[in-house]
Formats: sequence, C-alpha cells, structure tokens
Amino acid sequence: MQRKAYVPGVAALLAALLAGCTGGSEGGATADDSNPGQPGVATETVEPGKYRTLPEPCGAVGDKMLDALLPGIEEITDEEQREKAYAGEPTLAYDTDRKVGCRWKVESAEATDHLFVDFERVVSYDGAVSDDSEAEQLFAQQVEAADLPEPVVSGSGSAASDSPSGSSSLSAGEAGGSPDAGPSGEPPTGAGGTPSSSASASSSTGASPDETPAEVQPRLLDDLGDEAFVDDEPGNSGPTATRRTVTVAFRTSNVMVTIEYAEQSATLGVVPDSEEMQDKARKLASQLADSLSG
Repeated sequence: MQRKAYVPGVAALLAALLAGCTGGSEGGATADDSNPGQPGVATETVEPGKYRTLPEPCGAVGDKMLDALLPGIEEITDEEQREKAYAGEPTLAYDTDRKVGCRWKVESAEATDHLFVDFERVVSYDGAVSDDSEAEQLFAQQVEAADLPEPVVSGSGSAASDSPSGSSSLSAGEAGGSPDAGPSGEPPTGAGGTPSSSASASSSTGASPDETPAEVQPRLLDDLGDEAFVDDEPGNSGPTATRRTVTVAFRTSNVMVTIEYAEQSATLGVVPDSEEMQDKARKLASQLADSLSG
C-alpha cells in the first residue's frame, strides 16, 4: 500500500513540472539564443540589401562615354596605346563583391583629363540594421565630408539642381563637338553671361567659388539614385596649369557610386568649364545608375 501511495505522488510532481514548461512556451513569443539579453523576445530579421555583387568597373563605362569625357583619347595614333587608354586601370581590390574601381588618364594638346569610378557595396554586420540603412548612414557621412554650401535659390525661385542643363552640350560632346569649345580649346568669350564668363573672371581676377553661378554650385541632386550630390573644386596645380575636379556621388539601395572627373588645362589662365564637366559627369552617373537598376 505504501508503494501505491508513493507512485501517484511522484507522477503528480512530474505532471506539474511538465505543465510549467509547457505554459512558458504558450505565450506566443519565442526565445532567441542570439538575443540572450531579452529572453522570450524574438529577434526581427532585416531584409538584406538589393545588390549582392558589383559590376566590373573598367567595363562599366562605354567607349562613347569615354570619348566625351576624355577628348584626347581619339587623338591617340598608336592603336595599342589607344586600346590601353580605353581599357582603363583597375584599382587594387581585395574583395570585388564589396569595393571596386577604375581609373583613366588621357593627355592632349589642350588638357589632361582624369576619370575615376568607384563602386562600394555596403553590408551591415548588425542584425538589427539593414544593408540599406547602413549605406544611408555612410552616404550621409560622405555628404557631410563634402561640406556642400547652402542651396542657392535661382531666379526662377527654386534651388538650382537636378535636370542636367547640359544634355544638349553632352550630346555635342559625344559627337566630338565639345572638346574644341570652351576652356579646353580657346579662352572663353563669356557670351550671354554663361559659365564661360565665370571661367574668364576666375582666371583673370582670381574670383572665389562664391561667384560661381547657382546652377553649377556644389549641391544635392534629387534625380539620381536614392540620393546624390555633385561637388566642384577648381584649384591650381602649378604656375602654368589650372585643374578642376568634379565629383558626382550617389547611392542606390546598398551600393554607393563615386565619380571623380578632373581636367587640367594646358593653357595658362584657362579654367576648365564647370557646367560642361558637371553635365558629362552627371550623364555618366545616370548611365551607371540605370545599369545597376537593370
């Protein structure tokens, strides 16, 4: 009789323990071993970035675009050297799925042109932060480092930006018509108060960047990728040459793209035209954004 009384007591104890364990899992939340600091709370998984790979950088820029950006490239008579110029030089990359780049440099009688294209795919190592959010934070740092001026309101009442005013100028450049026009060939005449007059003023009076027309001021862009900006830095690299560097950077999802387009005039006192260079760089940026989206 004592044995029979003992067995039901043990069974009741085991049943109570089992009920307690079961009740702890019926609350609807699932414990996550990856988040031990918050027992009973499931960790939300963020979506990965849209892009898992990057394009081949030197092949991302077509020959027609290189003709417009690097006018002297078609003047190279040696076929082997010309092919080498079109091919570009890839930058050192340790992980081609994370960061790649390519450089081009072409010299001509009028100027020396440099082009650099950089692709970076951002990956978040924080399980609570998406790749896109991480890329957005990094791009914000890039914008801050560019130290863009406050937006300037144009005569039409809106801040100057966005629609590439030089689409017609770019078409001419691609057709080979622009290399001989403007600062790359002969000193600007300043007709119509266009940026060429600004270039002339800069070379003759040492005008500051504050005198640059609003349409070509460094600024944010809202027609390129998820977010973008253009920067423009004129500067002297020597007593007989003036160099201008235009940077266009944009982010689309978790990929950031940076284009640096520089021209150094071979003519004393001639500043490379800001509007023309920005239009060319922005057109390349649009093509790269389209190729990523496709």
